[in-house]
Amino acid sequence: MNKRHQHNYIYPESWWDRRRQGYGMNLYRNAESRRVAGVCAGLADHFNVDHWVMRVIAIGLFFFFNGLVFMGYLAGWVCLAPRPRGKDTNTRYRYDENLHQDRPVNMFRYEANVSDRLRTAQQRMNDVVERITRMERYVTSRRYELDKEFSKIEK
Repeated sequence: MNKRHQHNYIYPESWWDRRRQGYGMNLYRNAESRRVAGVCAGLADHFNVDHWVMRVIAIGLFFFFNGLVFMGYLAGWVCLAPRPRGKDTNTRYRYDENLHQDRPVNMFRYEANVSDRLRTAQQRMNDVVERITRMERYVTSRRYELDKEFSKIEK
């Protein structure tokens, strides 16, 4: 919380408050999915990638910059607060056509290949064309006129 109105100077929140609130960027350690301290899992949640991807990146960086990555991991352990239980993430969602619902966007979760998606789109377009054809056939038929006249009588 901002401490205001002390000689018209605005004091920023303390570092501990910002840490506890995930620095306003949903940046926490994920203690539930941790292998060591949850730093890689927390960073994976922040960047919206699978946990294993962030762990592979960390191990790869450790081989090239071992001491620096180790110190960075320790700094992450200290600087990142554990994710509060029930804390909702600011995850982006995309509509999944196969599940017919929104799902989190994740750059390392592969979707169907292009030809399968085009085949699905073509099938959906064919279904739409068929429905429109049936509607046009009904609207131009005598049955439509008869139904229209009956609806006038019912009013």
